[in-house]
Amino acid sequence: MKKKLPPQQPPPHHDRTCPEPRLHVALSAAGGPGQGAGWRRRRPLSLLPFLSLRDYGFCMAVLLFFCLGSLFYQLNGGPPHFLLDLRHYLGNSTYLDEHGPPPRKILPFPSQVVYNRVGKCGSRTVVLLLRILSERHGFNLVTSDIHNKTRLTKNEQMELIKNISTAEQPYLFTRHVHFLNFSRFGGDQPVYINIIRDPINRFLSNYFFRRFGDWRGEQNHMIRTPSMRQEERYLDINVCILENYPECSNPRLFYIIPYFCGQHPRCREPGEWALERAKVNVNENFLLVGILEELEDVLLLLERFLPHYFKDVLSIYKNPEHRKLGNLTVTVKKTVPSPEAIQILYQRMRYEYEFYHYVKDQFHLVKRKFGLRSPSDNSPPKPEIAIPSPMETEEPITEDEEQDDEKWLEDIYKR
Repeated sequence: MKKKLPPQQPPPHHDRTCPEPRLHVALSAAGGPGQGAGWRRRRPLSLLPFLSLRDYGFCMAVLLFFCLGSLFYQLNGGPPHFLLDLRHYLGNSTYLDEHGPPPRKILPFPSQVVYNRVGKCGSRTVVLLLRILSERHGFNLVTSDIHNKTRLTKNEQMELIKNISTAEQPYLFTRHVHFLNFSRFGGDQPVYINIIRDPINRFLSNYFFRRFGDWRGEQNHMIRTPSMRQEERYLDINVCILENYPECSNPRLFYIIPYFCGQHPRCREPGEWALERAKVNVNENFLLVGILEELEDVLLLLERFLPHYFKDVLSIYKNPEHRKLGNLTVTVKKTVPSPEAIQILYQRMRYEYEFYHYVKDQFHLVKRKFGLRSPSDNSPPKPEIAIPSPMETEEPITEDEEQDDEKWLEDIYKR
């Protein structure tokens, strides 16, 4: 007997216009998970399906942290005006008077000046002026206690350049030292200034200064050169020149050019190489090289070129009280050699004189551009020996007057 099968249900009819219910809807209709054996829980959809909820929360926390940090930075130092206005609107007006970050210090141009002063070329007079000017105009005058070391080793150059470059700007550094090439050691090349004078006059001033000093005190200068024997201290200048003593011959006479040539060993050898290199450095690295014989014009041009440093320098220099102080630096007991000795000196210093007249011509060219007159000199170059004037042979001032001078200098600093 055949078993009767139940009637088969017709397949459900799918209407193309009605979409099939989604799985999660069926789960809800069936009473949720756990009420059907074949149903499995699915992860809820997210914008970043590859991140877990924990990762997503961590990313949002980091983003919120950076947003708050950026907001805090802008409110305390950032430039957006609308945030500053918002702080003002909210009443929190403690941020630097509501004017944004503090203004940067405006530095004069140039803000780095080096005066590698040549010995016995009016440098003490200029340094005295710089001390007064630094107090008045607020620039940083950087000096050195080293006076007799002009040639430096490579390590000494690096150390000095580092010390100069880290000084507070604007600064003016001054020292007796041969030209330093800052760019060679990776530093910013400063602007150089200097003053020179007639080479034989400079030599004579140095010769007698080493022996007898100036009006500030002969005894003090003798203490400075205690190793000098008496016969050397009172050695006649003509004997020194005519008998070719080391002090009166090369390379000791080759003095000015190395200040402009630089630290290269060949800069110490009298010759064309050092001369030409010194000329190149004058043209490329020195803003102004003046001559002591026309010091007032040098100061006037420095005031024009570097007003942040030298404003009013000429009026201070012409002040009678300053003139009195300046007379203290005049070398004493200076005499003029015989014409024969002068001619020998001129021959030994021919490179020095070629450089001196080159600088003098350049200086007069600058003066003409500013409408300043220069003494006409169509004669061939020759030594310009200055006969000692009454100002150089007057009696030294008394101790009371010295105290008055110091008081005047202190008053100048207080202005």
